Amino acid sequence: MPSRTIALGVLASGRGSNLQALLDAIAEGRLAAKVAIVISDRSDAQAPERARAAGIPAVTLSPRAFPTREEYDAQVVKLLGDVGVEVVVLAGYLRIVTTVLLRAFPDRVINIHPSLLPAFRGLHAQRQALEYGVKITGCTVHFVSEEVDSGAIILQAAVPILGDDTEATLSERILEEEHRLLPQALQLYAEGRLTIQGRRVVITPNAHALH
Repeated sequence: MPSRTIALGVLASGRGSNLQALLDAIAEGRLAAKVAIVISDRSDAQAPERARAAGIPAVTLSPRAFPTREEYDAQVVKLLGDVGVEVVVLAGYLRIVTTVLLRAFPDRVINIHPSLLPAFRGLHAQRQALEYGVKITGCTVHFVSEEVDSGAIILQAAVPILGDDTEATLSERILEEEHRLLPQALQLYAEGRLTIQGRRVVITPNAHALH
């Protein structure tokens, strides 16, 4: 299936390394997309700086300026809609999104999480994995649902836990896989190869690869 260029809205709370991975993938022709806007909820986040350096509009929106999470998300939805965003990407976004955002972009909000879901949901997933003593963890790209870290899974990548791993070293190795996996998942979306069936995502084979 031929891919089309999809307009992404990226929500980020931190340094923006997954945003950079998307920008690199677009520049290298591995992702048929454009980042239309970057929105951050934190004034100290580096993601907006990366966006502006790439000529992409960036907005820092303080949650303190809004009485409720729903009103905050309503403003996020307006900003995304104003620039024609089709798919919302949560790239290191630490806020739990509300139904206001999810209903504005049904089955079009995608998250990257640093564990092999459904294991270790929520914050500090790497720390959870170390404390639990598992030998393998990883990362998951999934559609976002109303229940935290429980939406239909698109792709996963495994990362072994080494004997001398700390939360920091494990996080960095997982992040390397996140940078690979997130653009890959979005490219599948751009090619129209993702179908949600209940809690499952079915990936249509690439017709070109079959010849």
